[in-house]
Amino acid sequence: MVDQRRSALGFFLCLVLFDSVVVAGQTRTRFSERLTLLNLRSSLGLKGTDWPIKGDPCGVWRGIQCENGSITGINVSGFRRTRIGKQNPQFAVDPLRNLTRLVYFNASGLALPGSIPEWFGVTLLTLQVLDLSSCSVSGAVPFTLGNLTSLKTLNLSQNSLTSLVPSSLGQLLNLSELDLSKNSLTGTLPPSFSSLKNLLTLDVSSNYLTGPIPPGLGTLSKLIHLNFSSNSFSSPIPSELGGLVNLVDLDLSINSLSGSVPQELSKLRKLQLMAIGDNLLSGTLPVDLCSAESQLQSLVFRENVISGSVPDLCWSLPRLRILDIAKNNFTGMLPNSSSDPDQIATTTVVDISSNTFYGELTAILRRFREINLSGNYFEGKVPDYVVGKNVSVTSNCLQNERRQKPSAICAAFYKSRGLDFDDFGRPNSTQPTSRKASSGISHRTVIIIAAVAGGIGFILIFVILPILLVVCIRRRRRAAQSGNVDRPKPAGEASQQPPKGAQTFDLSRLGNAFSYEQLLQATAEFNDGSLIKRGHSGSLFRGFLENGTPIVIKKIDVRESKSEGYISELELFSKAAHQRLVPFLGHCLENESQKYLVYKFMRNGDLASALFRKPDNEGDGLKSLDWITRLKIALGAAEGLSYLHHECSPPLVHRDVQASSILLDDKFEVRLGSLSEAYAQGDAYQSRISRLLRLPQSTEPSSSGAANATCSYDVYCFGKVLLELVTGKLGISSPDNAIAREYMEEALPYISTNEKELVTKIIDPSLMVDEDLLEEVWAMAIIAKSCLNPKPTRRPLMRHIVNALENPLKVVREDTNSGSGSSRLRTNSSRGSWNAAIFGSWRQSASDVTAVQAGATTSGNNGGGGGNGLRNSGSQGSSGRNNNNGNSSSRRRQSSEIVPEPAAYGVVEDNL
Repeated sequence: MVDQRRSALGFFLCLVLFDSVVVAGQTRTRFSERLTLLNLRSSLGLKGTDWPIKGDPCGVWRGIQCENGSITGINVSGFRRTRIGKQNPQFAVDPLRNLTRLVYFNASGLALPGSIPEWFGVTLLTLQVLDLSSCSVSGAVPFTLGNLTSLKTLNLSQNSLTSLVPSSLGQLLNLSELDLSKNSLTGTLPPSFSSLKNLLTLDVSSNYLTGPIPPGLGTLSKLIHLNFSSNSFSSPIPSELGGLVNLVDLDLSINSLSGSVPQELSKLRKLQLMAIGDNLLSGTLPVDLCSAESQLQSLVFRENVISGSVPDLCWSLPRLRILDIAKNNFTGMLPNSSSDPDQIATTTVVDISSNTFYGELTAILRRFREINLSGNYFEGKVPDYVVGKNVSVTSNCLQNERRQKPSAICAAFYKSRGLDFDDFGRPNSTQPTSRKASSGISHRTVIIIAAVAGGIGFILIFVILPILLVVCIRRRRRAAQSGNVDRPKPAGEASQQPPKGAQTFDLSRLGNAFSYEQLLQATAEFNDGSLIKRGHSGSLFRGFLENGTPIVIKKIDVRESKSEGYISELELFSKAAHQRLVPFLGHCLENESQKYLVYKFMRNGDLASALFRKPDNEGDGLKSLDWITRLKIALGAAEGLSYLHHECSPPLVHRDVQASSILLDDKFEVRLGSLSEAYAQGDAYQSRISRLLRLPQSTEPSSSGAANATCSYDVYCFGKVLLELVTGKLGISSPDNAIAREYMEEALPYISTNEKELVTKIIDPSLMVDEDLLEEVWAMAIIAKSCLNPKPTRRPLMRHIVNALENPLKVVREDTNSGSGSSRLRTNSSRGSWNAAIFGSWRQSASDVTAVQAGATTSGNNGGGGGNGLRNSGSQGSSGRNNNNGNSSSRRRQSSEIVPEPAAYGVVEDNL
């Protein structure tokens, strides 16, 4: 009996011991992860009330998820920080490295200033949900995030992310939600996104993305939500998007999309939102865009140039809530159909303002609550079922309503369509009796008019026409004789002349042909209130098209000298197409003495006026552009010039590069303007059209550049723009500015590759820059100096300037002493080529700067030791170069030698 008791007691003790070992093991595991969470709480500065020291993290800690004793989820969204934590918030999440089984991390709404660590994509390989929305995250999206192949949700929206969208995100094949909206991402959307076959939501709205929409996205058949709004996407909408059969929301608004609405979009039967407003779409809507089975609730095409009629079914969609097609060129009459009583007043908004709809108001309007019909040509009376609603009917042809169009305009509109106008209900407007009386009186008149017309026709055919033929034949003979006696041209010069019979551009395919009456109406008859400025190539006026689109009109007086520039500009737009050129909308060439070119309005004006401007409701001071925006503008202008120099054949020279020719849209994206001076490099003749029309040819230099300028001249002028961005000194880039030349003479010695602090003496005092941004300012100053090299052959190419501005820190952080300058550039296409170009150019002019320093500090000094730091830095910058003139370092050079002005300032240079 005693043995049995002892055996039972031993078995019980063993069981207790085994259980204690298991519990102890679990305690150790939780202790290590609990310590990790405590370190995370400390680094993030979270309050202890959410994560108390006492208590089991998996049991009582807020936002913690566990599985089998391991932490698998962390949600700190909405957490509050301690007082100390609020003072210095950082993206300090290094303790997460120890949580190798983490599946879920949500920090949305918690400020995490800083960049996303690269190790996220190396260590957290089990992560399925990563939500860092509204966390104040900056920097680039790490390329390593493409390693998180288990990721299903990636939300990085509402941050300050910059740079390109990494193509590695296309490797996340399990991804169902990707949200990169409301950042500052640039570049194009990677084509690799077409591999994300499980994607349900794709949102990249409110960024600075450019280029076309990848057609491969049309293969993402599971996609439900697609939002590309508020970017700068261009080119037509890909028809492949019609393959997104499950799509519910499609938002492509506020871009630069062109072409027509693809027919294939009518296949999207599950679509509830179609928003493609504020683009450059044209053409007509597909006839079957709307169907009886359609689930569309919101249809938005506002602010485009779409024409034609709206399909009848689009007015009576059963679930329609919003119909917004304002500010287009839609036309036609409202459907004459009565609404279903069940659908009356179900739709919230209909806005068809600023179009060319006409006819009487119909019962289809019963179903709308808020109605905007302004800016059309509706006639008749406003029905009773419309009067009591929130409705706008101004600027129409309606009876008994205020602020309607003039009777003459309404009558002309209806007459152009072969219709009668009711003349606002006035009597004797279109009475049959009046037409009958007039026909009886006109019988005799018709006979008289026919006789007179016959006589005039006889004179034209048998008298004037032969005279014109004789005159034309004589002119051709004279031209042939003068061509035969021309002096022979050198072979090199003759080769530059375009071949005979070459085709000119087709005006019918170059934008819209506006009538003079349209432009008069758009600018209120070109009154002074619409005048923006008077330039050397014409006067600029701001106006609004009939659909409300803001435009800029250049008014050119062809009787003035150099007025043929508008033809060169038309020829340029016919051959060159790039997002960095100002959008060209059309022309009006019907007036012989005055020509008109129409452009898209740039909301932020030009760089000359935007660098410092008066802010809204912020006192009387001036607000300057921040450095990030300035660098963005510099890069955009360089990309535009690089396109003209390196992607056009033959290369095109702008010849008018200055702050006033760099236009800025609402997102401060650059659009190059002032293109009337541009011409082909090496072309000794004017355009073929100028010769064809026998326009007078001028051999004088342009107001902004040399008559025979080359691409290096553009580079020189661009260097002055960069210097203006760095120093904030207005007017540096404008031609014929003696004060600017003197300032450049004083400023350039402070740009040295060896002493960063020197540049702080010339940078814009209004710029707020930290250490990293100061290096970028320093880099741009060095690039500007290389562009201002006295020798054109030593200036960098524009494509190398683009590379340098894309990587400004590499300009000052890489070893600048390697390579052999421009000679290395011609034989090396590696990553260092552009760097060699920049620094090779800089070294060429560094000796000139040394001369300035020496002359400014020690008159007659032979270059011995004991100089100040500024002079020494100049000497170091030019070290290793042989000095052919021993006295050059002791002679103060003139400003035209240090910063020579090509041609425009009278300095003749070779190969300019």
